[in-house]
Amino acid sequence: MRPQELNLLIVFDAIMTEGSISRAADRLAMTQPAVSNAVSRMRVAWKDDLFVKDGRNIKPTLRAENMWAQIKAPISELSSAIKPVSFEPATVQRTFRIALADIVAQMLLVPLRKRIENEAPNINLHCVPYTIVNTVEVLESANVDLVLGATAMMPGNIRTEYLFTPKYVCAMRVGHVLAKKTLSLEEFGGAEHLLVSLSGDTVGFTDEVLAQKGLSRRIAATVNQFSLVPSMLENSDLIAVAPLGALSASIAEGKLSGTRPPIELPPTAANMYWHKRQDKDPGVIWLRENVKEILVEAETENIKRASPHLWNFN
Repeated sequence: MRPQELNLLIVFDAIMTEGSISRAADRLAMTQPAVSNAVSRMRVAWKDDLFVKDGRNIKPTLRAENMWAQIKAPISELSSAIKPVSFEPATVQRTFRIALADIVAQMLLVPLRKRIENEAPNINLHCVPYTIVNTVEVLESANVDLVLGATAMMPGNIRTEYLFTPKYVCAMRVGHVLAKKTLSLEEFGGAEHLLVSLSGDTVGFTDEVLAQKGLSRRIAATVNQFSLVPSMLENSDLIAVAPLGALSASIAEGKLSGTRPPIELPPTAANMYWHKRQDKDPGVIWLRENVKEILVEAETENIKRASPHLWNFN
């Protein structure tokens, strides 16, 4: 391969990673016209349009996506070997992208932003929606640097680090007929349930456990955000099984009542995921360390705040 083509591959990788000519230029410390000129040379050399306009953004062609699938890992390894990435939080200019659900965002984003302002003022943090089914895709495509969620099995190129195991509570409005210390399976199964479904499914793992016992429940309403659960419960006869983190403030303030679910739910760990190509990236390492510290502290505080106000919980 000629040196000119290797340079084009590096520019190509930056465009695919950033999804934007201008952001790729910033990443490479080049001017936007210089990157656009490189794209023109790519099109001639590789006999393909490579990128087409998609509104204000650009969209890679199938040829570009296939090429990047083959070169992104080797390019990353070559770049690290030739010029190890440096990361000085106080001076670095960088953008991180995290995929996370709103319940995790509530626990993480305010304290993380404070740390960025104090330690790394030139860092940008962009959040994208998380669903349990797209973790591998968004990491392999480099659309995000981290995924925070509860996905189970991961392929070997996706790294995993345990964060915490959420505690689940059955919650309802204060004064609800089921707001009591002990909730029977019959009462639980006969209630009208609210389900948080990030994927749109109307069956959750609570339903799977019930099915193993030959039981079922009525899902009377679904939402795709945990932040909606407190107000939905406070203003209806719905009940919900949800992570304590989504409800701890409302429970501690006396707006909701909560008790132990009448079934044993399998523990589902909250984890942090990233692609192996970023194993040694000092910026992503810095991000991971801060995210883990903040989330572990937040979950501990959620339990401490809500536990004294819960029925039959400890």
